[in-house]
Amino acid sequence: MSTLGPVAVIFDLDGTLVDSEPNYFEAGRQILAEQGVTDYTLADHERYVGISTQETLERWKERYGLRASLDELLAETNRRYLELARAATRVYPEMRKFVELLAGEGVSMAVASGSSSEAIEAILAGTGLGSWFTTVVSAQEVAHGKPAPDIFLEAARRLDTSPADCVVLEDSAPGSAAAHAAGMRCIAIPYVATQAEDPAFATAGLLVRGGQAEFTARAAFDWLVGSAAASS
Repeated sequence: MSTLGPVAVIFDLDGTLVDSEPNYFEAGRQILAEQGVTDYTLADHERYVGISTQETLERWKERYGLRASLDELLAETNRRYLELARAATRVYPEMRKFVELLAGEGVSMAVASGSSSEAIEAILAGTGLGSWFTTVVSAQEVAHGKPAPDIFLEAARRLDTSPADCVVLEDSAPGSAAAHAAGMRCIAIPYVATQAEDPAFATAGLLVRGGQAEFTARAAFDWLVGSAAASS
């Protein structure tokens, strides 16, 4: 057990640990362009932040009438994304510091992401984060993606930790809602700062309204210490 008590920290990946959303936007833009949708913008992409790749594609098929099958779209989107991600994916510096602070305290950590298992492993390996995370859960491994709590509950199970002892870091409203539904505390760092007023973020124990521009490892760690003390 860490000096913080029986706490485990579960990180979302995209937009939380790493700035991968630009790569997802570009992969999606390419896929849609090939299907005849040429006006997809970054503002359009922001509607799908926090939703699994598969669910995003399901919504695209309905919204844009895409002809390709879901399996074909998923395989091609993952291929394009991996190509971009392996070329360049940036870790948020304060997030790396936070991970190192937690590791120094012996805190159990996991990644729970809407990305494919292959994409998660590629990012963790390429950024050097992989050594900190031996527990990884993809939305492909559970019945329902965020905002359902399935992925976080599975991460807690693999960490052998009670949901009540878990803290989730999330950048999206669906992710924050999923953490709340799982009975976990949440540190929310909105990827789209203008979405900070979304009701789902109101359930977070700590809401960093300015997103990554305002997040600091020390402030998050101090909140975690205080939260652990209050719950003991």
